[in-house]
Amino acid sequence: MRIVFLGTPDFGIPALKRLQKEGHEILCVVTQPDRPQGRKMVLTPCAMKQAAQEAGLPVFSPEKINSEDSLAYLSSLAPDVMVTAAYGQILRRKILSMAPYGIVNIHGSLLPRYRGAAPIQWALIDGEKETGVTTMQTERGVDTGAMLVTKKIPISDKDTAETLFTKLSLLGADAIAETLAGLEAGTLVPVPQDETLATHCRMLEKSDGYLDFSDSAEALSCRIRGVTPWPGAQTLLDGKIIKILEAEAAPGPAAGSPGSILTLGDSIDVAAGTGILRILKLQEAGKKPNTAAEYLRGHPLQKGMCFEKLQ
Repeated sequence: MRIVFLGTPDFGIPALKRLQKEGHEILCVVTQPDRPQGRKMVLTPCAMKQAAQEAGLPVFSPEKINSEDSLAYLSSLAPDVMVTAAYGQILRRKILSMAPYGIVNIHGSLLPRYRGAAPIQWALIDGEKETGVTTMQTERGVDTGAMLVTKKIPISDKDTAETLFTKLSLLGADAIAETLAGLEAGTLVPVPQDETLATHCRMLEKSDGYLDFSDSAEALSCRIRGVTPWPGAQTLLDGKIIKILEAEAAPGPAAGSPGSILTLGDSIDVAAGTGILRILKLQEAGKKPNTAAEYLRGHPLQKGMCFEKLQ
């Protein structure tokens, strides 16, 4: 099939490579424009643009995908289908109707749950035990189109947003390959989403990483995994900002006020609203990451000291 592929972060890279490998003709890769990054604010291409250039594919990075110039260019390519994977701009009606097979989106959740931004992170924060990817027909609503292919995987209690992102990007490659094969063969039957089961998730903010130790240990553990690597789980201890990189919920009653340190050793055990949060790896602002034992060798913490929520 003749494909225009739209994506910006590296989530869609495995899908792009899979479609190339299967012999589809990638007419163009559409990405967001280069953006300033780093302390020096150097204009930097997104991950998808870099991958497309390395593969020798044409790249189109308009500021506005729905401008007349953009529409004219995309129409001139005459694609059979357009594929999107976390592209980042809303597509208007003229683009939605441009290709005979429409626009197929790869979404990182089991629709109709977790429509919208950051579905991978919120599934972790909410303590879900299963997630997956869904390919769907793109329409004017946000992730409301009919579903084409769904693939599921379990969520490990060690998964972070980073590891789950990688797993689902690879799963998305399988899903889009199956989807396009089914569309071309005429064997795929779109399934409307059940609106009564729909949930929505917003984009993460920095404050979503601020830990509140009045939450349960299980909820804290889920949040830490969901905000790793960004925005990062942060708390305040003895006036210093601490990032919690790895932790787990431990059984037993917390004999102390929420946030207070209970035991020190190979881990830092902290009282939560319910249960105990066992901190295994942490990082002081401006310092390198440490295991709990490494951190304690250079920081003589004491039982009863209290982690506080950033404001």
